[in-house]
Amino acid sequence: MKFLAILLILPAIALAEPATVIRATDLKHAPASDSDTVAALAEHTAVEVLERKSGWMRVKSVSGEGWVRMLALRLGGAGAAKPGASGLSQMFNVARTGTSGTQVTTGVRGLDAEQIANAQPNPAELAKLEKFAADRDAAAGFATQGKLSATAVEYPK
Repeated sequence: MKFLAILLILPAIALAEPATVIRATDLKHAPASDSDTVAALAEHTAVEVLERKSGWMRVKSVSGEGWVRMLALRLGGAGAAKPGASGLSQMFNVARTGTSGTQVTTGVRGLDAEQIANAQPNPAELAKLEKFAADRDAAAGFATQGKLSATAVEYPK
């Protein structure tokens, strides 16, 4: 019976991967930016990656369990694989960054047909985006500071 319990737990243990938060981020209840925030994770917080879904990782930390964006994490150690690392752990280490020349890959390709068909407006996110908009006067002032001038550009046919 104990052997059977160990066999059932083994896949979950094999998938767990240590990671570090590379910039302060929110730990979300679900893999969506508008999901409730479970906790705030500070930069350099150690977490354990439990699952990947699209551009999100489900993690466990001392603050709780939830979802963070994949690009907010550094999986494993920086650079080369850890000594004794299995091929399975290396496979999940696709978002590693640093000066080692390791390529960053997220695997997110966009929305599928079902997500587009079920899309809903999000006024709160639109309000956030509108805060980044610059009016004509602000843009002209910025251009003047940088000694930029207007240039007419024809649209391609």
